[in-house]
Amino acid sequence: MHWTKSKSFAIGGNDGSSLVASIKEKLIKNWFVIGIGVVILLAKTNPDIGRKGGPLKPEITIKYIAVSVIFFNSGLSLKTEELKKALMKIQLHAFIQIFTLLFTPCFMWVLLKFLADFNINSYLLQGLQVVSCMPPPVSSAVIYTKTVGGNDAAAIFNSAFGSFLGIIVSPMMVFLFVGSSAAVPFIDIFTSLCMTVVVPVILGQVRFS
Repeated sequence: MHWTKSKSFAIGGNDGSSLVASIKEKLIKNWFVIGIGVVILLAKTNPDIGRKGGPLKPEITIKYIAVSVIFFNSGLSLKTEELKKALMKIQLHAFIQIFTLLFTPCFMWVLLKFLADFNINSYLLQGLQVVSCMPPPVSSAVIYTKTVGGNDAAAIFNSAFGSFLGIIVSPMMVFLFVGSSAAVPFIDIFTSLCMTVVVPVILGQVRFS
């Protein structure tokens, strides 16, 4: 009888260890999503820390340093052959850019026509339309792709190419759907994208040359 109790206790202990290991594995696997939630909660607690001009200086640390580090790391982790293969996937690139820069704003326009019948602030609806016209996100697209084990090389190319393409396409789509326009600093945006996306990837690839 004493042996049976000890055995049961041992089994229970193994079950507990398995549960802890399973939870730990899920936390590690979903660290990025969990991290976003934690950061949002921290930002809600003290938003002044991350505001423009605040202690963290996001206009520098996020816009330039963090994005450059992400793409430099991507350049380090990818072989040049993988990037070359990704460049040749023309159909994939065309689908992503058409979906992002054409389908998404058109779909949002149809959706907002439906939402216009409800008592929703018109500025909010207009803002959603403007956001839908924006190019693919530069850094988060790459991080999300890495998190789910997707094609890193294709994500890097489409993030960079979509951002460059968006310099021209996005203002046109905003004018088409919203009817407003503004001066776009093409040279500044182009230079910023080159310095934070293209150059870090090239520097990361140097170790494979």
